[in-house]
Amino acid sequence: MTSSTDSSALICSALTKTFADAPVLRGVDLAVPPGAVVALLGPSGCGKTTTLRLIAGFDFPDSGDIVINGRRVAGAGVQIAAENRRVGMVFQEYALFPHRSVLDNVAFGLGGSARERRAQAAALLERIGLAGVGDRMPHGLSGGQQQRVALARALAPKPELLLLDEPFSNLDAGLRAQVRAEVRAILSHAGITSIFVTHDQEEALSFADSVAVMLEGRVAQFGTPSTIYRMPVSRDVAAFVGEANFLPGEAHGGVVHCALGELRLGAPLNGAVDVLIRPEMIDLRPQADGAAVILWREYYGYAQRVGLKLADGAALTARVSASWEGAVGEKVAVTILGTACAFPRS
Repeated sequence: MTSSTDSSALICSALTKTFADAPVLRGVDLAVPPGAVVALLGPSGCGKTTTLRLIAGFDFPDSGDIVINGRRVAGAGVQIAAENRRVGMVFQEYALFPHRSVLDNVAFGLGGSARERRAQAAALLERIGLAGVGDRMPHGLSGGQQQRVALARALAPKPELLLLDEPFSNLDAGLRAQVRAEVRAILSHAGITSIFVTHDQEEALSFADSVAVMLEGRVAQFGTPSTIYRMPVSRDVAAFVGEANFLPGEAHGGVVHCALGELRLGAPLNGAVDVLIRPEMIDLRPQADGAAVILWREYYGYAQRVGLKLADGAALTARVSASWEGAVGEKVAVTILGTACAFPRS
């Protein structure tokens, strides 16, 4: 059990939860520092939304503890109701009141007189860039504007913790990046500890300070986006977070031998391994007797993905610049940039 004197804003210790005899959480441990924005990232069914609901107080764990700013809200005979946890929630569908104006949506749940509530709501709308829309109804706003109104309503009571469930999934792809940046700026200004659920790796890596990768009801790895991506702790994490190539190899301390020759390892290993090679680590140049042949190319404007086949039949995907000019069917030399990760083969 984690001590309630820990300086973390949120501590989840050994959380378990079962629904209809099916285990969903199998011992979730998580410690979030104050003011951090943390992504719960994982595939469908991994337990990330259940974890969010337990933190919010919509459900209670079968075992384990939840501590928010030193106050135990679940565990050891304690079950604090959601409305008494000082936790704000932004739902996937925003859950704005359709019959209330934008201003009244934000003012909902605030204390004080009607004039005081409306004044606080108006100030918050101005802070998030929505001054002047308070009298409009939610259906008259764009998806991005509705997202910010939902965020403002959750922030208005000044919660100790903010939870967001798939907050950008309802937005068009072209709008998503813009709204992510706007929401990130609002959260940074508010300085509030925030936890958001997503299955989108790009979203988690670009938006969060730290990422908790959840697999099969547990936190498989918790760390900065760079650490999660560059130094995954397992093959499963590596395969889920970002695009990954794996080649069989034999490790000897700080090097590994595989179909691409001898590569340097970031951490020493010995024995049979699977070598992780991210697409952007692959450097290609035309060479008549090169180790790979180009099978396909996909052009994205800002970059290209290139499919390769090695002499032993292994397939690789490389990510190269938009100006790279290799042709399908051409042979290329393959160089790996930087150090590789490897995982003991099971």
